[in-house]
Amino acid sequence: MIVGLTGSTGVLGSELISKSKNINFRYFDGDIRNFDHVKNWINNNDLDSIIHLAAVVPIRKVNSNKKKAYDVNFLGTKNLVDSIKLKNVKKIWFFLASTSHVYSKSNKTLSETSKIKPKNYYAFTKLQSEKYLINNKKYINYCIGRIFSYTSYLQKKDYFIPNIISKLRNKNKILEIKGTNHYRDFLPIEDVVKAIKILNRSKSKGIFNICSSQKILLSDIIRLLNFKNKRIKFINDNTSTSLVGSNRKLKKFSWKPSYKNYLNYIKKYEKNYNF
Repeated sequence: MIVGLTGSTGVLGSELISKSKNINFRYFDGDIRNFDHVKNWINNNDLDSIIHLAAVVPIRKVNSNKKKAYDVNFLGTKNLVDSIKLKNVKKIWFFLASTSHVYSKSNKTLSETSKIKPKNYYAFTKLQSEKYLINNKKYINYCIGRIFSYTSYLQKKDYFIPNIISKLRNKNKILEIKGTNHYRDFLPIEDVVKAIKILNRSKSKGIFNICSSQKILLSDIIRLLNFKNKRIKFINDNTSTSLVGSNRKLKKFSWKPSYKNYLNYIKKYEKNYNF
């Protein structure tokens, strides 16, 4: 089996490669925004499946250059699908790494059929990609993974947990933190990779939440990480949001989270963050 992989140098792509010694990857190393680059890659490789991870993230980086984010996140996906259509060969299994942010925030646990309402531009670009795959299901067997929050010590400070760890390590005795009165759903990156590999192996079709189904308050994560016992002043507004998913559909494929309590994972791996 030959698997085409975009985004191989990113945090998720690198982890997938390191945990997949038995998969015959063909890495895309061109510009995903350039149709000729994508078309040549598709034409020169007899791919059985594609795992499409290339994207502009996180949200702050997306907002700083929305055109680039749109071109990479949506047009890059479109270039892949259109190249497959032109080659006119067997239907390729196509995995898209999407995001939980396409959902409307709700106090209820979110299933794959829950209301869609992108809350940021990153989610908008991913939803456009989802729609393009679905509209071209004649040519591909699409599989969309709506990935909730995940953690890796290779992530940069743009992400929540690395950002908090960095702040807790500074020399200030008092730390003021805003906007932590929210519930989120976190997974270790290893569990995300395991889900993608299972979906690829089974050639599953449709939309799947990749999540822990654990409702964790952001301020609780900060308290757990506060090993130096800094004085923390939480500055919260009157709103509290929740973005927690149901993994019931994914668990039917013998996948399950590694940790019953995600906070134990954070505590274990905090020391691996190097800033």
